[in-house]
Amino acid sequence: MVRKICMLMTVAAALTACHSPNDPVGASSKPTKAFADFDVVAAKFKNRLLLPEFETTTNAVMVAADSAIAEGNAALDAIGKLKPAEVTLQNTALALDDMFWRAALTANRLGLTKETSLDAGFRDTATEAIKKMQDWMVALDYREDVYAAVKAYAESNPKLEGEHQKLLEETLRTYRRAGLALPKTERDEVERLRKLIEQKSTDFRSNITKAKAPLKFTKADLAGVPESFLAQDGIKTGADEYTILANVTPQYSVVMENAKSEATRRRVLEVQYNLAKEENLPLMTEILQLRKQVAQKLGYKTWADYQIEPKMAKDGATALKFLQDLKVGLQPKLDGELKEFQEIKARETGVKDAKVNLWDIRYFSNQLRKEKFTIDTEALRVYFPYEKALSGMFRVYETLFSIKLEEVVVPKSSTWSPDVQLFVVTDKTTGEPLGALYLDMFPREGKYNHFAQFGVVDGKRLPDGTYQRPTAALICNFPPPQKDKPSLLSHDDVETLFHEFGHAMHTILTRAETVRFSGTAVPADFVEAPSQMLENWVYDKSVLDTFAADYRDPSKKVPGETLSKMRAAKLATMGNHYRRQISFGMLDLMLHGENVPSSAKELQEVSNRILSEAHLPVPENSAFLAYFGHLAGGYDAGYYGYAWADAISADMATVFEQSAKGFWDEAAGRRLRDDIYAPGGSRDVTVSIEKFLGRSSSQKPFLKSIGIDH
Repeated sequence: MVRKICMLMTVAAALTACHSPNDPVGASSKPTKAFADFDVVAAKFKNRLLLPEFETTTNAVMVAADSAIAEGNAALDAIGKLKPAEVTLQNTALALDDMFWRAALTANRLGLTKETSLDAGFRDTATEAIKKMQDWMVALDYREDVYAAVKAYAESNPKLEGEHQKLLEETLRTYRRAGLALPKTERDEVERLRKLIEQKSTDFRSNITKAKAPLKFTKADLAGVPESFLAQDGIKTGADEYTILANVTPQYSVVMENAKSEATRRRVLEVQYNLAKEENLPLMTEILQLRKQVAQKLGYKTWADYQIEPKMAKDGATALKFLQDLKVGLQPKLDGELKEFQEIKARETGVKDAKVNLWDIRYFSNQLRKEKFTIDTEALRVYFPYEKALSGMFRVYETLFSIKLEEVVVPKSSTWSPDVQLFVVTDKTTGEPLGALYLDMFPREGKYNHFAQFGVVDGKRLPDGTYQRPTAALICNFPPPQKDKPSLLSHDDVETLFHEFGHAMHTILTRAETVRFSGTAVPADFVEAPSQMLENWVYDKSVLDTFAADYRDPSKKVPGETLSKMRAAKLATMGNHYRRQISFGMLDLMLHGENVPSSAKELQEVSNRILSEAHLPVPENSAFLAYFGHLAGGYDAGYYGYAWADAISADMATVFEQSAKGFWDEAAGRRLRDDIYAPGGSRDVTVSIEKFLGRSSSQKPFLKSIGIDH
């Protein structure tokens, strides 16, 4: 998942849940410890690398927001004062882009503070500062004087092409979608409603981050859960007491996949499915109604139609049909998988007609892997110590994208925790600086509790002609190291690592001239495709053999037979995986359709019905919706984009799969960098996809990859 704190010219806040749900060959397998000083490196590159300077007091946080707003207003005033005869591309659309870039420096920094600061007071203050900036960013769309200047330039019929033409067209489209064509009273009401939506969405996300769910169990309750997990700091909290945090994704996953006790699995799932319920059900009810009002005032039938218009799918009906067709196509595969799960459960419980429930799916998927494919996912962790996996991934990406990653010392003023690492990315051939990347990889109290890439400094061409290189941050929650052993990742964790790093590459390898189209600023139903494609690398033995080895005996690699079984096991449970994803996507689209629930009770009932019909029945009176951060994190009416992007990524992966060099094809990797990552959103992504493929796109590889081989 990629998260942008400032969504340009649309509303701020796309805080992006990604992975559901990412040194050249021959170099050292461990990142170097002889770190260079960042300031020295930045000076060598003529300061084209930029890090945030974090505020040290809560007062400074608010001052930063106020200063960014004041500076932005001054830039807007200058544009608004232009006379029709004075307007140019440089002093209208490009000046707006420059203003947004500067404002995003603050918005991104404060967003990162909100999600990572060690101090709860800072996090709360940053939340208030973000709300203030969001209000201001919404109001930007309603500066009639600025709109008049941009419109005057457009009406001069300038001879533009490429990215500049797209910039002007999309700037005007943003004004139209904000309601500038409406009478002033109606336009003012749209502005007011949009500000309310952003404020309430920020509260919704904050409630999720704050939600805590510590559950106490005995050793017997957790039979089947690996001893290595139970021995982690903070898990064993008494003589026969173990505390599991259902709100922390890695802990939730390990218990749901391994606990033999159905009562334990059910308890953990039900608690997670009720997190933030009291606070967020009424909030989302209000948000949905507000979105419906905004969409209809702007002339759209539904919020889904409004949100999807700029994306590849174009409207809600197309997105919903995509999911519905996929749902039907997967039904035979789902039925077959559930039958296998039922047979395993019947044998394990001695109950012939044992019913498979939602809280059983992860567990029996794991049991199927063990029984049918003799794969023990927990036992595989020994092959993936975090440091080796990280440095191995570095080698892969350095080779693929012709880059170099070098760890540097993090300046104290530019970090938020002692755990954070910083890497500088350069072009392997020319030495040109490409960007900087923070890694904050392990859980701690108050930190964002999933996996995502956050944009920090966006890449773009600055007014003085220099190109500002980007800075990104990976905020993850991998299992922390223990006293007697390193951090050991599951294979799924390694897949997530490759995925999220793919988002970072998308941000850092950009060549877009404007921040509007920089890096991951592409249609939301495409943004996951490049990263999802890179997940294929962790199923290739030639790739894994470069870093995956038993940390106790590095001569032991992942057996080829095991990897083949892992691929088969993944396909064997793909029906459940995608029907779960489809259930979330259909929930999202239908809540943003014509019939929007009018009360928290109705919202809960409707949501549970949609989820239950699309996959398996959810627990009675539960409220998964309240913990579904995508609905308020920039993916509203957009969750379908994961499956949509999967279809694109499977097609793109064929370029490597059909290559004689396979996943080490440097020429194909360079094309991926130049044709997909570098342009960002500066041209139609369909053009980028087809340029990379060398042909029109196809859904056949995707259907084959999920077991629907028509």
